[in-house]
Amino acid sequence: MAAAIASGLIRQKRQAREQHIDRPSTNRRRKSPNKNKGLCNGNLVDIFSKVRIFGLRKRRLRRQDPQLKGIVTRLYCRQGYYLQMNPDGSLDGTKDDSSNSSLFNLIPVGLRVVAIQSVKTGLYIAMNGEGHLYTSELFTPECKFKESVFENYYVIYSSMLYRQQESGRAWFLGLNKDGQAMKGNRVKKTKPAAHFLPKPLEDFTGVSGPAIPAVTISAVAHAVPWNRS
Repeated sequence: MAAAIASGLIRQKRQAREQHIDRPSTNRRRKSPNKNKGLCNGNLVDIFSKVRIFGLRKRRLRRQDPQLKGIVTRLYCRQGYYLQMNPDGSLDGTKDDSSNSSLFNLIPVGLRVVAIQSVKTGLYIAMNGEGHLYTSELFTPECKFKESVFENYYVIYSSMLYRQQESGRAWFLGLNKDGQAMKGNRVKKTKPAAHFLPKPLEDFTGVSGPAIPAVTISAVAHAVPWNRS
């Protein structure tokens, strides 16, 4: 009798064990739909971030170069005059050391190369192929002058484009003994006419006049010609 009861208990335990094995497990981990959704959102955020960064980089590449700033100065010629630009764009010399017409921006546009721009009118000094000085509303290659220090510590300014074809002698910015602007091919670097002494203004507060544009090289320049022999 005891053996029959024991055998029945063993049979019941075996059946219960087999039923437990065949039953699907309810403790298996299931993938959360929210988790996949979060990953999808994360991918979208990452993509949008990359697109935004790429767009910013593209805008930075398209951004124009900042305006080049010059040094406000007066150019004192060894002939005893300050170089000045009159309201009509003409160039000559003045004895007045406080005239606003004698204020210029010396703007670096290369290695020892400058543009000379009037603070009052906003026009640039330029030299054409005949050696005549004129003033230009836009910066062009004819507005480039090489700045060199001479033996006597005066500064000379020569055209970057033009020089004597046979001798190769440079053409210089200069004033004669009467304070008149000279043709560049008639100015010699050893003469006082070509010698200038820059006198920078430390406390410059500005003068009334047109806004000074940024330096940009233009293939076609709208120039205001002014020639004087």
